[in-house]
Amino acid sequence: MPSQDDPTTVRTLATGFFESVERFPERPALVIDNDRWTYRDLRGQVVRIAATITNEEDACPLVALLASRSATAYAGILGILAAGKGYVPLNPKFPIARTRKMLLLSGCSLLIVGRESVGQLPALLRGMNKALTVIVPEAVDACGLSSDSPNHRFVALGEIGPDFTFAPQGDSDAIAYLLFTSGSTGEPKGVPVRQANVRSYLRYVCERYEINECDRFSQQCDLTFDLSVHDMFVCWERGAALFCVPERSLMLPAKFIRDHELTMWFSVPSVAGLLAKMKLLEPGSLPSLRYTLFCGESLSAAYAERWQRAAANSILENLYGPTEATIAISHYRWNAMTSMDECVNGVVPIGWMFAGQHCCVVDEHQAPVAESESGELCLAGSQVTREYWNDSEKSRQQFIPLPGKGATMWYRTGDFVRQGPGGCLHYLGRGDRQVKIRGYRVELQEIEAALRKCCGAEQVIALPSRAANGDADSVVAFVAGVAGLDQGAVLKSCREVLPDYMVPRRVHVLAEMPLNANGKIDQTELIRVFEGA
Repeated sequence: MPSQDDPTTVRTLATGFFESVERFPERPALVIDNDRWTYRDLRGQVVRIAATITNEEDACPLVALLASRSATAYAGILGILAAGKGYVPLNPKFPIARTRKMLLLSGCSLLIVGRESVGQLPALLRGMNKALTVIVPEAVDACGLSSDSPNHRFVALGEIGPDFTFAPQGDSDAIAYLLFTSGSTGEPKGVPVRQANVRSYLRYVCERYEINECDRFSQQCDLTFDLSVHDMFVCWERGAALFCVPERSLMLPAKFIRDHELTMWFSVPSVAGLLAKMKLLEPGSLPSLRYTLFCGESLSAAYAERWQRAAANSILENLYGPTEATIAISHYRWNAMTSMDECVNGVVPIGWMFAGQHCCVVDEHQAPVAESESGELCLAGSQVTREYWNDSEKSRQQFIPLPGKGATMWYRTGDFVRQGPGGCLHYLGRGDRQVKIRGYRVELQEIEAALRKCCGAEQVIALPSRAANGDADSVVAFVAGVAGLDQGAVLKSCREVLPDYMVPRRVHVLAEMPLNANGKIDQTELIRVFEGA
């Protein structure tokens, strides 16, 4: 088995899966609850979806997918990629208005829908100003769907195209997926990640973690979260088995890990925190794990230590990387003997760059800072994307040249770090008003935009509510200048436009906002008021 992609051959995400079909046709590729698909089984569904997409002759390079934790969700992603398109995951748990906005911003004309999401279609399509072709692989016929949404065309099970022979598309510059993150203007912000970006990630990760066909991967994150890309494609690249974690086990997965003897675990650190709180990380309780990877938010040293004791046979690493840098771009390997002394403020370092990737810590003038000083982390390399989706102004702000660094474009992360001895990076926090909640990147300004609309007030502010380990676990909102505000009605309105992790846990109504000496809203005072409430 080659350790690196052949530099003379262009490979895509779909290539790895189809090569595993040839090498391991009868090995399990996907397990959902009690249902199991071999690589040969899954290929059958993938190629039928790919053929249907190809037959549509649609000019858009992207296809949207509204599905979650189902065979259609995974076969749909692979089918889109096999057809030479990029996929746009839509989350069935998000408000319909937000999903519709993402669908419109993507420009997609084709939408694949899983059976679990069919009930959302009438409401979703009702507000669309363009006709879509909707592929529903698990529907027997499309008559009912067509009558509910006559302006759109539906393709059901009996109309799915025949088998076809997969041929690599050979375009490393094509978009592999488009993810929408929270945007400061109130609009979701699209990050197009190209095939070459993900292939670079896969090459490094598959070697580092010695992935093989006997591994058993967790698939814990929603498809709208880029950790899911790692789960699927690192797994299928080497012929391993992907175990979809059911909703009921997402936050308390210890039993699921044991029952399925998982060898590879990847999640946000808050999962470890909850297991520790519930006393479910007993020493030696997760013996099957070979590797544990945490990413998406800061990792508490105490949680890392507890998890390492529970997964005594596992190597634990803390990964870091914004969506714009393709899943993760730095890593720190936990060492039970030395790591506690290397942590800053009880937080595990984010470590060192992946081989071939680059970082620069800069001051407000984009000049490099001294080793012991803090600054904004800028990233460059084959994993780093080059722009935002249809947003040239935002792209110019975030992707910049650095003085003395030639023509290379660097991505400004907005994360502040300090580089310690040997170049180890320590995460210090955000430099702007962006936070992570349950692993999701959230712009507080977007929540405030929704609050202004819901409350009819301009004086609003959203602040992160901190958990015991210092991470944001929810948002609290403050509103001033509106008498008789109904908190329940405000939260109900927020739920109609924001995903649940962005909906404020509480709305405080104030007569006026406290101001500091500079005339700005005194956030410290607001937090003090909140904590005393």
